[in-house]
Amino acid sequence: MKRNMGSVCIEEQHDLDHYLFPIIYIVVIIISIPANIGSLCVSLLQVKKNNELGIYLFSLSLSDLLYTSTLPLWINYTWNKDNWTFSTNLCKGSAFLMYLNFYSSTAFLTCIALDRYLAVVYPLKFPYLRTRRFAFVVSLSIWGLETVFNAAMLWEEEITIEYCDAENSSFTLCYDKYPLEEWQINLNLFRTCAGYALPLVIILFCNQKVYKAVRHNQATEDGEKERIIKLLVSITLTFILCFTPFHVTVLVRSILERDVNFRGHQTGKQTYKIYRITVALTSLNCIADPILYCFVTETGRSDLWNILKFCTRKLSKSRRQRKGILFVSTKESVELEVLE
Repeated sequence: MKRNMGSVCIEEQHDLDHYLFPIIYIVVIIISIPANIGSLCVSLLQVKKNNELGIYLFSLSLSDLLYTSTLPLWINYTWNKDNWTFSTNLCKGSAFLMYLNFYSSTAFLTCIALDRYLAVVYPLKFPYLRTRRFAFVVSLSIWGLETVFNAAMLWEEEITIEYCDAENSSFTLCYDKYPLEEWQINLNLFRTCAGYALPLVIILFCNQKVYKAVRHNQATEDGEKERIIKLLVSITLTFILCFTPFHVTVLVRSILERDVNFRGHQTGKQTYKIYRITVALTSLNCIADPILYCFVTETGRSDLWNILKFCTRKLSKSRRQRKGILFVSTKESVELEVLE
């Protein structure tokens, strides 16, 4: 555990976290968990239908669920005004899963965009790129690469004690160091380029090509065209709104805080506050993913409805069986009493 005597104490930031973060995270937990569980079921159905897209959707939902499972710890952390009360290993694991979600999500969203691009723009070409086996290998590779790239967080010291002279108190911080350390700056610059900028360019390119193909397709009805185009716009805007603010502030912080003498600068404090807010807003992606990719599409809604009907029939059958057993048991008891 490091003791950072020279750390800048940002009292207002602790107060902001105390109220803003728990509200956002609780909303994400309430909506994201059932939505992503439903998305997992829908994606499994699509995989059974020999749809390779289901594998990417399954991985995306799994990534969101892993991150959502850590939110109760972040709620506790922010409710205690940025004071980590759990173990160092739990801090490392939570931070690791958070960043694993950020960049595995952008990777899987890129795969989905590329898959749809090939399906719409080149439906008869590159069939080997649109198979379940290829999607499985790609997904497995993404999980492996993201684990390796974010593994540095598991080896570095993540717990820091920040002293606040104004309040005559201290806070045990988890991964929220100010200023950033050199290894964090280098990792952030790599993530911003490879984990955000490159996927954004690919997604914009693919969605723009799909938009053109759909708009000029005479076989598609106008109403269907409008629905597809609205979905493409919604997907693109959601990606930009969820990930852009965070990465812009990360980039600004990495540039400004590379100078170790920047600790007490007022601009640095304001950037840090904005950065913390964008971290919380990025978690909203866990809600947007299952809604846009599973429940908005007609196929996704149909699959979800079939799953609900199947579960309802199973539940109804189970109840009828229990009633039948109870009836037989009661009947046998009555007959036994008559014989006696």
